[in-house]
Amino acid sequence: MSPFTENEIAYLRGQRLGRLATAGSGGEPHIVPVGFRLGPEAATIEVGGHGLSRSKKWRDLRANPKVAFAVDDLVSTDPWTPRGIEIRGRAELYESGGEERFGGGGWDSVWFAVVPQRIISWGIEGPAFSEAGRSARSVAHP
Repeated sequence: MSPFTENEIAYLRGQRLGRLATAGSGGEPHIVPVGFRLGPEAATIEVGGHGLSRSKKWRDLRANPKVAFAVDDLVSTDPWTPRGIEIRGRAELYESGGEERFGGGGWDSVWFAVVPQRIISWGIEGPAFSEAGRSARSVAHP
């Protein structure tokens, strides 16, 4: 069962770029744009990449798997109509399979899945500045 609502799943499937926040070994924050996709059964966010195993984000995740991941956009600027989703959770790291999972072409073998523990969304279930349009909930994951 997916921790995301049907509207959140549709939104995430319609987006290609998110921002991943990690913390370095000294606790310093690091945020980078990353391509992503929903994992099987829309239960996780999957991230792979070119040179991922040599990146700061991979080193950060190996030291501390806690992450925040955000996707947002503007439906309109007049009127101002933002929407987005923030996912707080932990990263599950995989040392192999990235090339096959993400289609080859220079992809690194390592990849990771963001396992949601808290989901915050705005403007997806309703207008962003309305009570119906804001959602924050903790989710359990097996």
